[in-house]
Amino acid sequence: MAVIAGIDEAGYGPLLGPLVVSGVVFQTAPDLAERCLWKTLSASIGRRPTKKGRRLPIADSKVLYDRQAGLWTLERSALVMLAASLDRPASLRALLRLVAADAEPVMDDYPWYRGFDPPLPVDGGTGDLGTRCNAVRRDLSQNGVTLRNVHCQPVLEGHFNELVARTRNKASALMTVVLRLIDRVIRLGDDDTRIYVDHQGGRVYYRDHLLTAFPEFELRIEHEDETRSAYRLVRGQRRIRLEFEVEGEKRQLPVALASIYSKYLRELFMIAVNRFWQEHVADLRPTAGYYGDGQRFIRQIEPAIARHAIDRALVVRCR
Repeated sequence: MAVIAGIDEAGYGPLLGPLVVSGVVFQTAPDLAERCLWKTLSASIGRRPTKKGRRLPIADSKVLYDRQAGLWTLERSALVMLAASLDRPASLRALLRLVAADAEPVMDDYPWYRGFDPPLPVDGGTGDLGTRCNAVRRDLSQNGVTLRNVHCQPVLEGHFNELVARTRNKASALMTVVLRLIDRVIRLGDDDTRIYVDHQGGRVYYRDHLLTAFPEFELRIEHEDETRSAYRLVRGQRRIRLEFEVEGEKRQLPVALASIYSKYLRELFMIAVNRFWQEHVADLRPTAGYYGDGQRFIRQIEPAIARHAIDRALVVRCR
């Protein structure tokens, strides 16, 4: 069997809330590994939302999520894919235990995440998840495709600041988390493995990072330019193809699905952030945490941060 994995992030730029990096792993017959998964699973999965909604949309999270319209399209795709292959989590913490086991133990370090465990789905517009789940499960089975693993790495605010301090810049911090997820895929041990990663913040060359992270492999450079960098990691019978590509979520279904899980988890965490501070600051408008509006939000909550003696490094990201 062949492994096809995708990695993408959400929350690289904001001042508030976590960075979330996610990896998804599909398993399929070797003769299907080069075929587009959107085409293979076209009976139940599409590239974009449609009015009739017959197929489940798996696409870049920016296509699926509009803050004014609500979380339901993004949430539906995330939960249906999990239920079709792994499990149906009933709450946020059940979801974390399924896809991000390292996150739950550190949540209580943050007053806004402490005890936060909303039932899922949080948006009433998700509709009948069970019917959609059955269609996707049937399509996966008929085509010999398995969603083998979803692993998410939420880097909460204070932990993000510590990671940036340790790695010296935000881009290196993100690359550190991406390499952890690549390592998880490699440790599955499959000889035929393809890993697709969304392009990392203007980087073109990944050779040194890969050599440092995976010294036991021979590294072969296949292609490097501003839009796509491709490598092979070779050891014995193992052949691992790694590709970093601009807009990878438009070209590879696993990257698009990773984008969905990263954005979905980040939005769930942002619900907690907004609820907490709205309880402590009158007439506070919620924020998505990005730079301009994030600065407004921070100015408004500064008195409450001081009043409750909360470590500011747990609240505001350094970069």
